[in-house]
Amino acid sequence: MIILGIDPGTAALGYGVVERTGGRLRAIDHGCLATSPDLPMPERLLAIHGLLDELLSLHEPAIVAVERLFFSRNAQTAIAVGQARGVVLLAAAQHGKPVREATPNEVKSAIAGYGAADKEQVQRMVQLVLGMAEVPRPDDAADALAIAVCIANRIGQTDRVNAAVAPIQRGESPYERAIREAIVAERKADSKLERPAS
Repeated sequence: MIILGIDPGTAALGYGVVERTGGRLRAIDHGCLATSPDLPMPERLLAIHGLLDELLSLHEPAIVAVERLFFSRNAQTAIAVGQARGVVLLAAAQHGKPVREATPNEVKSAIAGYGAADKEQVQRMVQLVLGMAEVPRPDDAADALAIAVCIANRIGQTDRVNAAVAPIQRGESPYERAIREAIVAERKADSKLERPAS
Protein backbone atom coordinates (compact mmCIF):
# COMPACT_ATOMS: atom_id res chain seq x y z
CA MET A 1 0.00 0.00 0.00
CA ILE A 2 1.28 3.45 -0.91
CA ILE A 3 0.64 6.52 1.25
CA LEU A 4 1.25 10.09 0.11
CA GLY A 5 2.08 12.33 3.08
CA ILE A 6 1.70 16.09 2.78
CA ASP A 7 3.03 18.83 5.05
CA PRO A 8 0.89 21.72 3.78
CA GLY A 9 2.03 25.29 3.28
CA THR A 10 1.85 27.90 0.56
CA ALA A 11 5.50 29.00 0.84
CA ALA A 12 6.78 25.41 1.07
CA LEU A 13 4.76 22.23 0.71
CA GLY A 14 6.52 19.02 1.72
CA TYR A 15 5.60 15.64 0.29
CA GLY A 16 6.66 12.12 1.14
CA VAL A 17 5.61 8.84 -0.46
CA VAL A 18 5.85 5.70 1.65
CA GLU A 19 5.10 2.09 0.76
CA ARG A 20 3.87 -0.34 3.38
CA THR A 21 4.35 -4.05 2.68
CA GLY A 22 3.20 -6.09 5.64
CA GLY A 23 5.04 -4.61 8.62
CA ARG A 24 7.78 -3.01 6.52
CA LEU A 25 7.89 0.62 5.45
CA ARG A 26 10.10 2.21 2.82
CA ALA A 27 10.40 5.66 1.32
CA ILE A 28 9.65 5.90 -2.39
CA ASP A 29 9.86 9.64 -2.98
CA HIS A 30 10.07 12.90 -1.05
CA GLY A 31 10.68 16.55 -1.70
CA CYS A 32 9.40 20.07 -1.31
CA LEU A 33 7.67 22.57 -3.56
CA ALA A 34 8.68 26.15 -2.75
CA THR A 35 6.58 28.91 -4.28
CA SER A 36 7.81 32.46 -4.75
CA PRO A 37 6.38 35.09 -2.41
CA ASP A 38 6.32 37.36 -5.47
CA LEU A 39 3.56 35.24 -7.05
CA PRO A 40 -0.08 36.07 -6.33
CA MET A 41 -1.75 33.55 -4.01
CA PRO A 42 -3.97 32.04 -6.75
CA GLU A 43 -0.85 31.18 -8.80
CA ARG A 44 0.88 29.65 -5.77
CA LEU A 45 -2.18 27.50 -5.07
CA LEU A 46 -2.32 26.49 -8.74
CA ALA A 47 1.34 25.38 -8.56
CA ILE A 48 0.52 23.30 -5.47
CA HIS A 49 -2.45 21.72 -7.22
CA GLY A 50 -0.29 20.92 -10.26
CA LEU A 51 2.30 19.14 -8.08
CA LEU A 52 -0.36 17.18 -6.20
CA ASP A 53 -2.06 16.15 -9.43
CA GLU A 54 1.30 14.92 -10.74
CA LEU A 55 2.15 13.01 -7.52
CA LEU A 56 -1.30 11.40 -7.34
CA SER A 57 -1.09 10.29 -10.98
CA LEU A 58 2.51 9.08 -10.72
CA HIS A 59 2.37 7.14 -7.43
CA GLU A 60 -1.35 6.26 -7.27
CA PRO A 61 -1.43 6.21 -3.46
CA ALA A 62 -4.19 4.37 -1.63
CA ILE A 63 -4.41 7.16 0.94
CA VAL A 64 -3.41 10.80 1.23
CA ALA A 65 -2.12 11.69 4.71
CA VAL A 66 -2.14 15.37 5.60
CA GLU A 67 -1.25 17.37 8.66
CA ARG A 68 -4.29 18.75 10.41
CA LEU A 69 -3.99 22.38 11.42
CA PHE A 70 -4.35 22.20 15.17
CA PHE A 71 -3.38 25.63 16.39
CA SER A 72 -1.21 28.51 15.32
CA ARG A 73 -0.12 31.67 17.08
CA ASN A 74 0.16 33.44 13.74
CA ALA A 75 -3.20 33.95 12.03
CA GLN A 76 -1.56 34.69 8.67
CA THR A 77 0.37 31.40 8.78
CA ALA A 78 -2.79 29.51 9.78
CA ILE A 79 -4.70 30.97 6.83
CA ALA A 80 -1.90 30.11 4.37
CA VAL A 81 -1.67 26.53 5.69
CA GLY A 82 -5.47 26.27 5.54
CA GLN A 83 -5.46 27.37 1.91
CA ALA A 84 -2.81 24.78 1.02
CA ARG A 85 -4.75 22.09 2.92
CA GLY A 86 -7.83 22.98 0.91
CA VAL A 87 -5.93 22.39 -2.32
CA VAL A 88 -4.66 19.03 -0.96
CA LEU A 89 -8.21 17.94 -0.06
CA LEU A 90 -9.49 19.05 -3.47
CA ALA A 91 -6.79 17.17 -5.39
CA ALA A 92 -7.37 14.01 -3.31
CA ALA A 93 -11.12 14.20 -3.98
CA GLN A 94 -10.54 14.73 -7.71
CA HIS A 95 -8.47 11.51 -7.76
CA GLY A 96 -10.96 9.64 -5.56
CA LYS A 97 -8.40 9.13 -2.76
CA PRO A 98 -9.40 8.99 0.91
CA VAL A 99 -7.72 11.47 3.23
CA ARG A 100 -6.47 10.73 6.74
CA GLU A 101 -5.30 13.49 9.06
CA ALA A 102 -3.09 13.80 12.11
CA THR A 103 -2.06 16.77 14.23
CA PRO A 104 1.64 17.59 14.62
CA ASN A 105 1.59 16.24 18.20
CA GLU A 106 -0.04 12.98 17.05
CA VAL A 107 2.67 12.58 14.42
CA LYS A 108 5.47 13.27 16.92
CA SER A 109 3.98 10.80 19.40
CA ALA A 110 3.65 8.12 16.72
CA ILE A 111 7.17 8.62 15.38
CA ALA A 112 9.30 9.56 18.40
CA GLY A 113 7.15 8.34 21.28
CA TYR A 114 6.13 11.72 22.69
CA GLY A 115 4.37 14.82 21.42
CA ALA A 116 7.10 17.27 22.46
CA ALA A 117 9.83 15.70 20.31
CA ASP A 118 11.96 18.19 18.41
CA LYS A 119 12.45 18.20 14.64
CA GLU A 120 15.82 16.44 14.79
CA GLN A 121 14.42 13.58 16.87
CA VAL A 122 11.49 13.10 14.50
CA GLN A 123 13.74 13.24 11.44
CA ARG A 124 16.15 10.70 12.93
CA MET A 125 13.31 8.30 13.74
CA VAL A 126 11.89 8.70 10.22
CA GLN A 127 15.34 7.83 8.86
CA LEU A 128 15.52 4.72 11.09
CA VAL A 129 11.99 3.50 10.43
CA LEU A 130 12.32 3.91 6.65
CA GLY A 131 15.89 2.55 6.55
CA MET A 132 17.17 5.65 4.78
CA ALA A 133 20.91 6.24 4.39
CA GLU A 134 20.58 9.88 5.49
CA VAL A 135 18.17 12.06 7.41
CA PRO A 136 15.56 13.21 4.88
CA ARG A 137 15.85 16.83 3.75
CA PRO A 138 14.49 19.46 3.56
CA ASP A 139 12.54 19.70 6.83
CA ASP A 140 9.17 19.97 5.06
CA ALA A 141 9.82 16.70 3.19
CA ALA A 142 10.89 14.98 6.43
CA ASP A 143 7.67 16.17 8.08
CA ALA A 144 5.64 14.81 5.16
CA LEU A 145 7.36 11.41 5.44
CA ALA A 146 6.61 11.45 9.19
CA ILE A 147 2.92 12.08 8.49
CA ALA A 148 2.87 9.24 5.95
CA VAL A 149 4.56 6.86 8.44
CA CYS A 150 2.14 7.88 11.20
CA ILE A 151 -0.91 7.15 9.05
CA ALA A 152 0.63 3.98 7.55
CA ASN A 153 0.98 2.59 11.06
CA ARG A 154 -2.68 3.30 11.82
CA ILE A 155 -3.84 1.29 8.82
CA GLY A 156 -4.53 -2.31 9.63
CA GLN A 157 -5.35 -1.41 13.18
CA THR A 158 -8.71 0.15 13.88
CA ASP A 159 -8.41 3.48 12.07
CA ARG A 160 -7.68 5.65 15.08
CA VAL A 161 -7.32 8.96 13.26
CA ASN A 162 -10.74 10.12 14.44
CA ALA A 163 -11.42 7.51 17.13
CA ALA A 164 -11.89 8.66 20.71
CA VAL A 165 -10.59 5.46 22.33
CA ALA A 166 -7.88 3.22 20.87
CA PRO A 167 -8.31 -0.56 21.14
CA ILE A 168 -6.04 -2.52 23.48
CA GLN A 169 -3.12 -3.92 21.51
CA ARG A 170 -1.50 -7.20 22.58
CA GLY A 171 2.06 -8.02 21.58
CA GLU A 172 4.42 -6.13 19.37
CA SER A 173 2.97 -4.11 16.48
CA PRO A 174 4.70 -4.04 13.06
CA TYR A 175 5.74 -0.45 13.79
CA GLU A 176 7.29 -1.36 17.15
CA ARG A 177 9.11 -4.28 15.50
CA ALA A 178 10.45 -1.98 12.76
CA ILE A 179 11.70 0.51 15.38
CA ARG A 180 13.37 -2.26 17.41
CA GLU A 181 15.05 -3.74 14.32
CA ALA A 182 16.26 -0.30 13.15
CA ILE A 183 17.76 0.48 16.55
CA VAL A 184 19.49 -2.93 16.72
CA ALA A 185 20.94 -2.41 13.22
CA GLU A 186 22.15 1.08 14.13
CA ARG A 187 23.83 -0.18 17.33
CA LYS A 188 25.62 -2.91 15.35
CA ALA A 189 26.85 -0.35 12.83
CA ASP A 190 27.99 1.98 15.64
CA SER A 191 29.83 -0.83 17.45
CA LYS A 192 31.73 -1.73 14.25
CA LEU A 193 32.87 1.89 13.93
CA GLU A 194 34.02 1.99 17.57
CA ARG A 195 36.16 -1.18 17.44
CA PRO A 196 39.89 -0.46 17.32
CA ALA A 197 41.71 -1.69 14.23
CA SER A 198 43.87 -4.77 14.86
